[in-house]
Amino acid sequence: MARHGGRGWYGRVIAAAVGVTAMAAVTSVWTAQADGSGAGTKAEASSPPSASAPAPARVAVDIAHASDHGPRGVNITIDDGPDPVWTPQVLDVLRENGVKATFCMVGTQAQAHPDLVKAVVAAGHRLCDHTVSHDTSMDAKSQAYQSQQILDAKRMITKASGGVRPLYYRAPGGAFTPYSRDLAASRGMRPLGWNVDTKDFERPGAAAIVATVKSEVGNGPTILFHDAGGDRAQTVTALREVLPWLKQQGYSFGFPVR
Repeated sequence: MARHGGRGWYGRVIAAAVGVTAMAAVTSVWTAQADGSGAGTKAEASSPPSASAPAPARVAVDIAHASDHGPRGVNITIDDGPDPVWTPQVLDVLRENGVKATFCMVGTQAQAHPDLVKAVVAAGHRLCDHTVSHDTSMDAKSQAYQSQQILDAKRMITKASGGVRPLYYRAPGGAFTPYSRDLAASRGMRPLGWNVDTKDFERPGAAAIVATVKSEVGNGPTILFHDAGGDRAQTVTALREVLPWLKQQGYSFGFPVR
């Protein structure tokens, strides 16, 4: 999600319920728990990891943009959910078009809607850690705070999915730091950027969202949409138009490189 400044909209909602001081105090416990969350390949999605499962292998620390489908591949990424109204509609559009996507989930949303996390995994999509509270000022916070936001979201998403861990980490608003990138990579989550920001969260109209994709897809393959944070009817409508258009232009749909 593009940066708006200050605490993200999820952070504003749950700030009263989740104290930062309490979070930092238990960071070491969360850190210890986060390494055993199991593997994340599609083949392993049907079975949760065992207690003796090895820690995920470290991945590259630089921010990924490329597609595993090569120069004519595009990556559809969906942020801020899951949401009980909009995520099912997004899943329907993706299924109708035979497209797999990467869902960057907020930890509290995943915890609240585990059925939707499981539906995303069952449909063959990938998971991405988008922190606990979507704080777009994370890059100005302490390392302890960054660690809690990333690792506790990883734990929440993995538990909600039934044992499938996120393969990527996307900082809210792009608020990456060298520390957060290294931490995510050490836990098997590739830092994930974007090339095309549809700005669908501003609700500019479905036609404007489609026009942004058409005019900017040449900038790179990773396209940013949202399935939560407000009314996403425009996003759903735009996806119905833009996915067939991308196919007509000779693009194929892949996942971000790992």
